[in-house]
Amino acid sequence: MGLSRLAALHGVATSYSPSADVTVPVPDGTVVAVLAALGVDAATPEAVQKALAAAESAARSRLLPPTLVVWSGEPLPPALTALPPGTELAVRPEEPGPARPARMRTPSKDPAPVVSGQVPGVVSGAPATGWWTEPPLGVHRLTARAPEQRAESCTLIVAPARVPQPPPRSHGFLVQLYSLLSARSWGMGDLGDLADLASWSGRCLGASFVQVNPLHAAVLGSPTDPSPYRPSSRRFPDPVHLRVESVPEYGHASDRAALDDLRRRAAELSDGVLNKGALIDRDAVWELKRQALAILAGVPLTPGRRAEYCDFLARQGPALEDHALWCALAEAYGSDWHSWPAGLRDPRSRETARARGELRDRVDFHCRLAWLTDTQLADAQRAARDAGMAVGIVHDLAVGVHPGGADTWAQQDAFAHGMSVGAPPDAFNARGQDWGLPPWRPDALAASGYAPFRGLLRGILGRAGALRIDHVMGLFRLWWVPEGRPPTEGTYVSQDAEAMLAVLVLEAHRAGAVVVGEDLGTVEPGVREALARRGVLGTSVLWFERDWAGTGRPLAPEEWREDCLATATTHDLPSTAARLTGDHVTLRHRLGLLTRPLDQERTADGADTAEWLGLLSRLGLLPEGGGDEEAAVRAVHRFLLRTPARMTGIWLPDTIGDRRPQNLPGTWDEYPNWRLPVADGEGRPVTLEELAASPRLHRLMEVLNPRQEPRRTRTAPPGARPS
Repeated sequence: MGLSRLAALHGVATSYSPSADVTVPVPDGTVVAVLAALGVDAATPEAVQKALAAAESAARSRLLPPTLVVWSGEPLPPALTALPPGTELAVRPEEPGPARPARMRTPSKDPAPVVSGQVPGVVSGAPATGWWTEPPLGVHRLTARAPEQRAESCTLIVAPARVPQPPPRSHGFLVQLYSLLSARSWGMGDLGDLADLASWSGRCLGASFVQVNPLHAAVLGSPTDPSPYRPSSRRFPDPVHLRVESVPEYGHASDRAALDDLRRRAAELSDGVLNKGALIDRDAVWELKRQALAILAGVPLTPGRRAEYCDFLARQGPALEDHALWCALAEAYGSDWHSWPAGLRDPRSRETARARGELRDRVDFHCRLAWLTDTQLADAQRAARDAGMAVGIVHDLAVGVHPGGADTWAQQDAFAHGMSVGAPPDAFNARGQDWGLPPWRPDALAASGYAPFRGLLRGILGRAGALRIDHVMGLFRLWWVPEGRPPTEGTYVSQDAEAMLAVLVLEAHRAGAVVVGEDLGTVEPGVREALARRGVLGTSVLWFERDWAGTGRPLAPEEWREDCLATATTHDLPSTAARLTGDHVTLRHRLGLLTRPLDQERTADGADTAEWLGLLSRLGLLPEGGGDEEAAVRAVHRFLLRTPARMTGIWLPDTIGDRRPQNLPGTWDEYPNWRLPVADGEGRPVTLEELAASPRLHRLMEVLNPRQEPRRTRTAPPGARPS
């Protein structure tokens, strides 16, 4: 009981329930290891009792929790209303701005009844608390001193009740940016292509958004991990996405011959991908761009450009300097800081301080790359909004970062070392999953006032119209796997979900950004409801939307939830054409991924698809009849439009019948994950220019944006314009 009680006090689960009627105990060794990662010694019974006594004593004596959340316009939390009479409160803003410190005092005795709404800080439906004056939205330091008690402080987050919402009905594209090459790309899709896609689809197709993969900074080195979901840093973007020719200094570089040679080699890379069956080679692309950007770094900035750069450096502060220094050190010592010379493993050591001076030029180079990338990201969002998009670019936030990357080096105290995030065993994966991503320590986040999370969100949301959060359930709890143990021997560790949500809502409100949570898979009861209450949209994928608690049949469109992004597939799932034809089963069989004989898998998959096609036919959404894969893809999207979903996402490869998944979970070298260009149904790579002229794409988009209800002038593909 002692270990269980100690674990509960620190948010560590000692059992979990993969289904309503099943409870699985967590091994004691796992619990002890996780507690150790949180700085709690539970190695012996004596250590458990000592740690338990200390934790319970601290809990009893605290006047305030580590973090306190006040939702604007809602009743005050019990931690405030239960303060002893006569408690003095001081609120000091922690962020720059016009807010001033404030002082309050709880009543010395129960106050007389007050009409709600007539006292500052009280709104309709909230209890009468005339002593409370709500501070401005933001993060503050709250200090409380009860009579005859010592003063205590905590982080106070004052957040709006909900995040901004998208229009009632909107549609847009989902795309892995690297996969979308144009005639101007250097071997992979870039931010110029993103701006062009947004401008074209917004103006010509009535699209309201373009959702992309995470554009976080990758781990340096060759070969680098191609997955965008395992970055070096989530706070800063990856300069590999830069459109080199769009950098203003490009036109003033003196070494034109070198730049022309780099462009020629880049064209060869693109030709290999588009015409010769080559895979996207991120490392080769980066090597060419790195050389070109080094040439551009030698071009002096104009006074105005210099001022913009200095403003960017001031806004980003030490976080950017740390990131750039990690990049410079990684060039010299390798991409995993754990293998660096001992003195350089500590970002605050004397050796590291000396390296900052010695590598000043390289640090400045990487700072400049971050600035240029940030600028082009903002340009893409501006292009989207100028094209009439209501939302614009939807950025993707990965679950975590690479254990040897910049974030874990610069923020070592914030991460749980020796732990990795993953997923418990379930019906789809009996062995569980280990994603190789170290988790943040909930206690360290609270102690810092959630500064790492705030900085991360502010950096991404500042250049986005919306944010998709991968595995949004991680705001509530994450599955921690101790190093050296299989994923089956992990456990859940809880976050302060109220605080995480408050930070998210606050930063989204400041940026005016929509938030979409990827809430597929195992979801703890109450999580979807809590997210919906704060305006965070969910994700609904057609093939998974069944009446799982009842008949198991596909959900009728009117039974879908409204607050979601509805789509037919994602980057981790088969394309719609592959799903409809059964090609995804053949692919998984070829790679040895099936858990049943091929004929059984095909029978089950065919029955599932037939059930959906039957529903589409009964609803009159498949007028062309069966046997036509392209018509069935259109029918699927007609169905999505029948649902009340606020946002409808179209997987861009679906518009031309691509049958290859961008990522096939459970594979590494067996399949070219994250390295395939968008292609047609025959596997022929298709450029952005060809996409824009594709009759098949326009036939599908007519489903989502009929020409008889135009928002603005549309363009049709060549040969498809009405006479």
